[in-house]
Amino acid sequence: MSDAIAESRPPGRLPWDFHPALTEERLRICARLLANARRDAVALAAYEMGDDNWSVGCRAYAFGKQRLRRVAESGAHPWLRIMDDSHHFVFLIDQVPVRFYRGSADEPTARTLRRQEAEAQQLGLALGDEATGIIFRFAVEANVTGAVERVVFLALRGDEGHAACCWPVPLEMPSTQGAGGVQLRLIADDGYEGPSPRTSAGSTVTPISRTRRRPAA
Repeated sequence: MSDAIAESRPPGRLPWDFHPALTEERLRICARLLANARRDAVALAAYEMGDDNWSVGCRAYAFGKQRLRRVAESGAHPWLRIMDDSHHFVFLIDQVPVRFYRGSADEPTARTLRRQEAEAQQLGLALGDEATGIIFRFAVEANVTGAVERVVFLALRGDEGHAACCWPVPLEMPSTQGAGGVQLRLIADDGYEGPSPRTSAGSTVTPISRTRRRPAA
């Protein structure tokens, strides 16, 4: 392909091209909440007790719902609301409905592509004619240990899930200080730091010590 042809092709669409509510800052905040939720699920995993990828994944999904719910209820970000608090779980970024899943951004499953009726109706209200056949998803990609590698915001179209937008969300923000070896500053979270880190993989949480009763005289 010649350089002239390559330059004539339009650039890929970004999230805010679909709706102004889908700003970079808002997507960063949501992605950070989901990444921290999976971090907590991995930290709490007890593989020696029978945890596996499935059980950790279920916990990570529940933790992600809870973090989003907690922030929405706090009112810290008025643009974040919960639309469907069921197992399907749909949240709103302003007027735009979004769901999340754990898996590859390049290979969404049929379950991922399924649109709930209420979700489709809300998309119509938010996007108008452009809402036909489109859905918005966060894909939380994890490695073999379960840790998050990246979070990708997707705009998917059609039954086959053609990616009209595939934007890896930065999980860190540049420091407001001057350049020159400055560490990156993490995005503000919901105030909950999660469980205490374990000292080693596979270790168990130390039980709370109990005061022994003195034997009767």
